[in-house]
Amino acid sequence: MGQVPHRDLSSDRPITVAIVAMGGQGGGVLADWIAGVGRTHGYCVQATSVPGVAQRTGATIYYLELIKRQSGLMPVLALMPTTGDVDIVIASELMEAGRAILRGLVTPDKTLLIASAQRAFAISEKEKPGDGIADSGAVYEANAVAARRHIVADFARVAENAGSVISASLLGALAASGGLPFERTAFEQAIRDGGLGVEASLKAFARAYDLVRASPQRVITPTASAALGLPSLPSSVGVAALDQLLGRIRGELPVEAHSMALVGIKHLVDYQDTDYAQQYLTVLRGISEIDRAHVGSATGFLLTIETARHLARAMAYDDVIRVADLKTRTTRARRVSTEAAIVPERQILQTTEFFHPRLDEVCATLPAGLGAAIERRPRLFKLLDRVVNRGRRIRTNTIFGFMQLHLIAGRKSKRRGTLRHGREMAHIDAWLDDVRRYAVFNPALAKEVVMARRLIKGYSDTIARGQSKFDKVVIGAQRVAHRTDAAQWVKRLHLAALADENGDTLDGALKTLATLGPQPQTDGNSAAHCTPEATV
Repeated sequence: MGQVPHRDLSSDRPITVAIVAMGGQGGGVLADWIAGVGRTHGYCVQATSVPGVAQRTGATIYYLELIKRQSGLMPVLALMPTTGDVDIVIASELMEAGRAILRGLVTPDKTLLIASAQRAFAISEKEKPGDGIADSGAVYEANAVAARRHIVADFARVAENAGSVISASLLGALAASGGLPFERTAFEQAIRDGGLGVEASLKAFARAYDLVRASPQRVITPTASAALGLPSLPSSVGVAALDQLLGRIRGELPVEAHSMALVGIKHLVDYQDTDYAQQYLTVLRGISEIDRAHVGSATGFLLTIETARHLARAMAYDDVIRVADLKTRTTRARRVSTEAAIVPERQILQTTEFFHPRLDEVCATLPAGLGAAIERRPRLFKLLDRVVNRGRRIRTNTIFGFMQLHLIAGRKSKRRGTLRHGREMAHIDAWLDDVRRYAVFNPALAKEVVMARRLIKGYSDTIARGQSKFDKVVIGAQRVAHRTDAAQWVKRLHLAALADENGDTLDGALKTLATLGPQPQTDGNSAAHCTPEATV
């Protein structure tokens, strides 16, 4: 093939569009829709994609160039975006917008940036023991500086509410932005030409289009960055047992703690039953009485509020029963079907759950006496563990597979008699005994001990590591309880426990704590309740 003569090459500059999207978010579909609109209106379109290397370590980049066809002239189109030369960047997730900025794809003199405000947390964020979530505010600020125009809204929620996927709502935002020289009807026709999920996609498209058009500056305040407020306490919900719980909150707890306690009882009623929530409120009432008697009103009853938060989480510990319960709920099946964009009339969804139980987890769900008896017999335990300790794939879309999990979830009514429950309640009681004791002479220390409970979460090895760290923090609290700076020391230990998975930082902090010399006691009560000799 001979070289194309220079005079036959078009000198026009194409419209350049980069889409950054993670797997399953329909980035390819969005690129196809845009390409379809362009080709229908006489544009030559070049479309390519470069996949990310792994889940949440990098999004796939879909790149398009569109140029108006000219008779006798061949367009010059690139396969990949060039730094500083992209007209439109569409990001399906907030941090991917930030990555596009770092790559140089977004520039203040040229680029329209359209981004969805929701977050899909990266592995580096999830793996940290504490709060490893990156600061979204920095991305919002960068958007305003780096882009010529930016449109940010929770387009994932818009799509979800319409029963569709984010690609449809992002197309609606693009159409409304005026970034491409095509009418709204052209984009809608591209969706119809696609032939799948047309009605839901058109609904999501329309809602996003109207949302962007409704903003005079076409810059939408990202709702995802706003802190979610706690629900207010209703006067009644029309169910006697639940209204009784609401009455107890109103009559027994300070008003500052009402919303948090409401969240707590909702969680515990869902986790177990109303009697379990009654038990929660009884414990919380005792803490609030101590809080009220010891400067609680001056601190906004923070001790009561934090206890309401962490006690509910502690009582709703993760176990095999809970996992089976959540996996067999109708709402989960509906959510999975929606996320997979299943068309019920034309497709069948098959769901496979992976389990790898260990015998200690099985013993934990047995009646306390039976579970403890098996654990006390090493040879029997080892023999049974060979049978139990292996991976299982359970097809919950089949009757046999679903019934396996349904029967496990049915043990919810027997949970209070299990070995695990007895141990969890004993651990909670010991924790709260420390909180009550410290609250009398050092409410700040009591609050820090309450908040340290966040170290315990998850299941299997994760909860074992967390509980070990928590126990070390509690021992540290006992050692410094007589000091005026005890609360600050417990907070340091708490943060050290969150610093790494293995607890090396916490161990180092405890060694430092052990070198502390004597300090005057906070008051006479502290020496009587907790001396160094008594707590080591």
